[in-house]
Amino acid sequence: MTKKIGEPEKDMSFLDHVEELRWHLVRSSAAIFIFGIIAFLMKDFIFNKIIFAPKDPDFITYRAFCKVSRFFGTDGLCIDKIPFTLQSLEMGEQFSVHIWISITVGFIIAFPFIIWEFWKFISPGLYEKERKGAVAFIIVSSFLFFVGVLFGYYVITPLSVNFLGNYSVSELVERNIKINSYISLLRSSVLASGLIFELPIVMYFLTKMGLITPDFLKQYRKHALVIVLILSAVITPPDIVSQVIVSIPILILYEVSIFISKVVLKNELKKELKNG
Repeated sequence: MTKKIGEPEKDMSFLDHVEELRWHLVRSSAAIFIFGIIAFLMKDFIFNKIIFAPKDPDFITYRAFCKVSRFFGTDGLCIDKIPFTLQSLEMGEQFSVHIWISITVGFIIAFPFIIWEFWKFISPGLYEKERKGAVAFIIVSSFLFFVGVLFGYYVITPLSVNFLGNYSVSELVERNIKINSYISLLRSSVLASGLIFELPIVMYFLTKMGLITPDFLKQYRKHALVIVLILSAVITPPDIVSQVIVSIPILILYEVSIFISKVVLKNELKKELKNG
């Protein structure tokens, strides 16, 4: 039997595993903290150029949608303004927002390192051939996460800001939005998308653990479609166009997950035949 990389000479106790996990978490937290401090010091750029950019009608996403709309001979997707004003109603609200945005940015930037720490924690339980895939795992996981973050920022956030910012039950109601509410919408859209795009990686490990199979994923494809639509309705404005735009990449990721599950299962069967 092939020896596992990093296999200890004696089995580690539960407390030893907990201690090892603790240090991985400490190093990951330290990375988030360091990048968070850098983000904290770049306040003007992060807030004026990134955080508040989707509130500007000239934001790249709105211009792209407008061009698509005009291509089909209509101005239906073009917007002139987003009629709401951001305000701070609590003494420490802006400082609190600054702190949490810095932590969020720190987490996003440090994600590859966090994934590396996760890999080091599970690597002692892997075989030599599997351990060689460390670089590929980190690159693919980070790539999917960053693509998800960009999708959340450039697609979900503008759709949400535009729809909710223009929605009104009456002209008597002024649109004065708390800054914390706006930041929460942006943060949840970005992080949720980043984590959702990790679906193929999750399916890879679930297949390796024998918890799912390609046939299982195919059998429940219709159920997955319903879940995707519900998920899209939760993280996007309640309109059909937004939900369809968000649903498409998630469904593509689901189909990719089926393919990955097939490959993993095929490799596992080959390994069993070889060892058998």
